[in-house]
Amino acid sequence: MDGLIDIFRKREVKRIIIFALIIFILFSVRSMINIILLTFIFTYLMNRLVEFTAKRVRIKRTLLVILLYSIIVGLLTVGIAKYLPIITSEISQLVKRITTFSATSHDNVLMNYIETILSSDKIATYLEDGLSFLLKSFTDISKTSIQVLLSLILSLFFILEKPRLKEFTGKFKNSKIAAFYYEIEFFGEKFTRTFGKVIEAQFIIAIVNTILSVLIFIMLGFPQIIGLAIMVFFLGLIPVAGVIISLVPLTIIAFTIGGYLKVLYLFIAIMLIHGIEAYILNPKLMSSKTDLPVFYTFVVLIFSQHFFGVWGLIIGIPVFVFLLDILDVTNKEATIK
Repeated sequence: MDGLIDIFRKREVKRIIIFALIIFILFSVRSMINIILLTFIFTYLMNRLVEFTAKRVRIKRTLLVILLYSIIVGLLTVGIAKYLPIITSEISQLVKRITTFSATSHDNVLMNYIETILSSDKIATYLEDGLSFLLKSFTDISKTSIQVLLSLILSLFFILEKPRLKEFTGKFKNSKIAAFYYEIEFFGEKFTRTFGKVIEAQFIIAIVNTILSVLIFIMLGFPQIIGLAIMVFFLGLIPVAGVIISLVPLTIIAFTIGGYLKVLYLFIAIMLIHGIEAYILNPKLMSSKTDLPVFYTFVVLIFSQHFFGVWGLIIGIPVFVFLLDILDVTNKEATIK
């Protein structure tokens, strides 16, 4: 009996038990997972934005936080009021265009090959889930708006009261649940350093890719620019696979509006954008610690999409990197910047 007690007193065993308890709690509140993830993402990204701006603008922190949140909320409100009908319409047209292409027989080898890729289980699942998610999110705007609003409010109060929250939370160090607190602190630091940093990098890369892609779409004369921009941005949040998945509908649209020449121009443009991502953005924003082999990336995405749907495609790699960090399966010479 004493030997069993000694085993449970070991830090590694306690850490595993507490980690399992955290997983169980998250599973129990899985219906709130959207708000939990959005709150963390908004809090982390806005906190980074506040810190970045505070170094360059001499203004009181509280006022700066309120100002930045007011700008974000204002942009969201204008975007929803002015562009929501356009976005919904364009995404619907994109879905119809891809569906029509899949239902049409083609005489050339290239288009038949693309149709084969499009009809393959995983790519079809990703496209269906992703486009359906976008369409559902923009059509069921009331539910989405409430979740986004609640997450923004929670993140606002967290950032405004960050010093006070740290002070209050620190009181648990000497409480009866001190052991639990120290393990939560350990996992929290790891989670922020890995998951948060990777999400931040994915967002920056997705924004840059979207801006460059929109310029290419305008030059190539693509229709539904706003819808395509939304699609490219969300698919850009999926490491590696996002580029491949987005290339399928983009190739279809390029062929339907300009034949092989447009497809060639598109491929050259996408290769240039991917080159900027691979050789400039990725090395600057992430280290080799997150540079997973493509095989591992796709395996993680397949399993995370199966268990968590669209969210799994976005958070699968960050969560996997977080688990690697906990297990110390990392390159000691490289750290996330």
